[in-house]
Amino acid sequence: MKAKIGYFIPQFPGQTHTFFWRDRQFLAELGIETDLVSTQPPPRELISHVWAQEAQKNTVYLFPFAAKDFINSFLEVIKAGPAAWWQCLAVIAKARDASLSEKVKLLAMVLVAGKLAGLTRTKSWSHIHVQSCANAANIALFNSILTGCTYSMTLLGPTLEVYGSNQEQKWKNSAFAIVMSQLLLNDVKNKLANFLPKQLAIAPMGVNIAEMKRSSPYKPWQEGSPCKIFTCGRLNLVKGHKYLIETVELLRNRGFDVRLQIAGEDEQGGSGYRKELEKIIEDKSMSECVELLGAASEQRLRQGYQEAHIFALASLNEGVSVAVMEAMAMEVPAVVTNVGGTSELVDDGVDAILVQSEKPEEMADAIARVLQNPELALSLSQESRQKIITKFSHRRSAETLAQCLEELAKTNQPD
Repeated sequence: MKAKIGYFIPQFPGQTHTFFWRDRQFLAELGIETDLVSTQPPPRELISHVWAQEAQKNTVYLFPFAAKDFINSFLEVIKAGPAAWWQCLAVIAKARDASLSEKVKLLAMVLVAGKLAGLTRTKSWSHIHVQSCANAANIALFNSILTGCTYSMTLLGPTLEVYGSNQEQKWKNSAFAIVMSQLLLNDVKNKLANFLPKQLAIAPMGVNIAEMKRSSPYKPWQEGSPCKIFTCGRLNLVKGHKYLIETVELLRNRGFDVRLQIAGEDEQGGSGYRKELEKIIEDKSMSECVELLGAASEQRLRQGYQEAHIFALASLNEGVSVAVMEAMAMEVPAVVTNVGGTSELVDDGVDAILVQSEKPEEMADAIARVLQNPELALSLSQESRQKIITKFSHRRSAETLAQCLEELAKTNQPD
């Protein structure tokens, strides 16, 4: 099929957005042209990828709002007419889980949607896909009322609740939605049973196998040498980094010379949760064995996976972790917490090891078992990449979106 859509990504290009950049390329191969639109650029400290400059040049940002934006957006809202105004107000009134201040923000988003409406018209989009279920989806919802342009969303996880209020109206008015895991889909069906679009699909974010591959074979840890553990994820409480640091402390107390590298930055660009982790590392006198790398480029991430003996992720919740997929694609034995949709990715003991969250002792035991059993390490290494090749290709998400758009086009065709 051939189509031209708006591809809406909040705070693009951020440290975890490589997937979206690649997704566009595969959508193009499927005949779908995408124009990048975003709420605003991320903090400078989170822009780490070599393609980021090109991405910024090709992205239209809704914020900041210039004086001419207020005028043009207001005119777009006026042009939509009284019926659209009342419909926008009805959506806000029906946002029963939103506080008064949140409803005021929703009203302000109607004006932001006016700017998006101008882009929708001038760029001739047939549809807008939003890679979020948060405020960007609210803006797309109001834009659909102002312009008639349909929209869809992707729920990335780890839970529906983290994407804010007004979920009922966002989902009810969407043309379709894509969810990362079966667990998330079951949760959405349970919580929004009467507000879901007809089309719902499952498509985890995948890995580009051609790029995520080793340049040399994986070698298990050898006793007497430093043990390198690598992890990747934004510095946020939900990623469980403090429990991983405790795991490293336990392993070092058992005589393992463990060195941990943590790739990722907090949402504030280094002034948020990073400060708490730095204090934990300092209080435990672990500065020489735990390194915070900050936002890392694709090349730096591949280096981290390549050099590691173990990949570990101590998250408290996840959708389906791309970092775990990348580690598995890079044939690094992974020890990860059994949270969210992780069990849909991992066959415990076959292609990775699952442990309980918030249990540093259990994670330390699992890591020690892999380190001391080279045959197990090699088996996990080999099986992990095969799992990604078979079930978690980077093309899966693009193909799912294309299929959903094709179904939508058929639905909208006149009889």
